[in-house]
Order: sequence, then C-alpha cells, then structure tokens
Amino acid sequence: MIKVSSYNSLVRTLSLALLFTGVFSSAQAADESTASKTEWGHPDLQGVWNFSSEIPFQRPTQFGEREFLTEKEIDDIKTKLNAEAEQGARVEADPDAANRGAPSTDERFVYGYDHFWYEMASIADTVRTSQIIYPKNGQLPDLVEGTPVGASGFLEDAKGERPVRTGSGGIGKDGPEDRGLPERCIIGMNALPPYRPSRYNNNLQIIQNSDHVVILSEMIHNARMIPLDGLPTLPEHIEQWTGDSRGYWDGDTLVVETRNFSFYTASLQGYGTGRDKVLTERFTRTGYDSLDYQWTLDDPATFTDKVVAILPMAKVAGQLYEYACQEGNYGLLNILRGAREEERRIAAKN
Repeated sequence: MIKVSSYNSLVRTLSLALLFTGVFSSAQAADESTASKTEWGHPDLQGVWNFSSEIPFQRPTQFGEREFLTEKEIDDIKTKLNAEAEQGARVEADPDAANRGAPSTDERFVYGYDHFWYEMASIADTVRTSQIIYPKNGQLPDLVEGTPVGASGFLEDAKGERPVRTGSGGIGKDGPEDRGLPERCIIGMNALPPYRPSRYNNNLQIIQNSDHVVILSEMIHNARMIPLDGLPTLPEHIEQWTGDSRGYWDGDTLVVETRNFSFYTASLQGYGTGRDKVLTERFTRTGYDSLDYQWTLDDPATFTDKVVAILPMAKVAGQLYEYACQEGNYGLLNILRGAREEERRIAAKN
C-alpha cells in the first residue's frame, strides 16, 4: 500500500483552501435554484474550470473512514491560518537572499526559480479529508501481483525499462525514449484523465454543442472530443493517449465512459498500464461557479478493487492560454547533448 501525507500537510492544505474559498464567491449572484441550460436543453457546463487542490489524494489514516472535517477541526485550521498570516506580515526582506549569485554547476540540488506560480491551494469550497471516497478508508486498493510500477527519476535517473511511464525525469539518457512522456511534451501531468491537480495549470475548458462535448486541458494543450450521439466505440486494438470516450446525460450529470487508453500510459499514479482500464467520469454543475467531478476507475489488471474519487472544480473568469511546452523540447535536446558530452569527457580521460 502507498503511504499518505501527514496530518500537518492536511492542515496546511485545508488552511489554504479555506483562505481561497471566498475569492470567487462574489460571482454567485445568479439564482442557483435552477440549473443553467444550453439551447439544446442540456445542463450548461461551459466555461473555464479550475481544479487546484491540495486535499490529499489518499486519506491520512487517523481519519479512518471519515470523509469530512468536524467543525472544531475547521475552527482550529482557521486559527492556525490567521496566526501564520500575522507572522508572515512581520517577515522582513533578506537582501542577501535576493541578490545571491547563480549556484555552482556542480551543485546537485538546485531549487526551482519558479515557485511563485505554483497553484498551492484549492479555490473550491471543500473540507474533505481525501479525494478518494472508495475504498471507504480513502486509500488506493492493493496492487495486483506483478503490476508494473513506473519509476520517477528527476535529479538522478531511476531504475527501469522502456516504456517509461514516469511523470518526471526518466531512466537514462541514451535516447528520448528513456525520458518520461511529460518531459517529451507528449501527455501527462494533469492533462490525462482522470483529472488530478498538479503544481500549476490546473485548468480545463468545457465546450458543448448538441451532440459533442470538448474538454480542453491547459497543460500540454490536449483536447478530448466526446460524442454524445451513440457513435460506436473504437476497436480494442486502437489505443489513444487519453482513451476513446463516449458520453451521455444522466439527468443533470454528464457521464463520460472512456477505454482504449494507450499501453504507454499508466493506469493511475504510475501503477500498471492504461490498456485494461475503464474510466467513468461524472460532471455535475452544483452552482453558478461550482462543479463536482467524480470518477471511477475499474482496472482489474492493476488494482484489486475499483477506485472512486471526488474533486470539486471552481469556475474562473478567465481564459486558457497556449501551453507550448517549449521548456521540455529544448530541455530534452540539451539533456541528450549533455549526456553525450559527459561520455566524451570520460572517454578522453581513459
């Protein structure tokens, strides 16, 4: 089984969530008693939705099967948050840190320069103890014996074989196939369903017409085109990065069933492969600026039971911008070029 984050991490997570909950509440002037409809009579899910969240994917064990925090726990979080805000207001700038020089090229641990744009908290109103609601303990089920597990190698290459189902880094530098799919700007991070928060660009846009829904991810600019008109599914041997999706309306809920995921993607969180999984997503608009996203993963080749999770999304008054993934393209070239230079130097010494 996979270990979960500590209670302190959850406190920080939900503290930030409570802080940002009110940011978008002013947009709720519309009457929420009746759901907005499209001209075709379907619930209107259109717009840009943010799914940033640091609510633990798996539940800290001390909460057992409890899905929500108590009122006292929420009050304690608010108190802690206010104290941290007051302390932060008294922090003075450090001119030495602001004017420090570049780190040595021999330094192994170089911290990121871009922390300022990380989306570190939810803007949706939620006090859940975990995203997973089934199994009831909020934990991932046991893995099926022999399930491949993708390794992640960032500062150091990870041990493993091709294909590389890793979210960052890779297993070597002999060729691009040794690097993870996101590093190659193919697919990954928070653009691959089921949608799960990443460090940034946790936005998607939903576009509807009478017989199709399009879900456009900001990260790696991927668009899922989902027929609603009963179009037959693809043959089993045709695999796609984000699978083959078909949708239908269940009352006010958009249900999307997806299969035929690529063997080169993981089933979930680096475990297994996407080949045998079936993903069922449910999109339900619960208010002017709120949408519940619930998904169920069935993959008997990877997990001994199904996985069900809920992630709230908040509507934002913005638009998606192009994510060109140029850092990965340039970075991949230089990673391979650097490896060849290292090999040349070693050969020259011998």
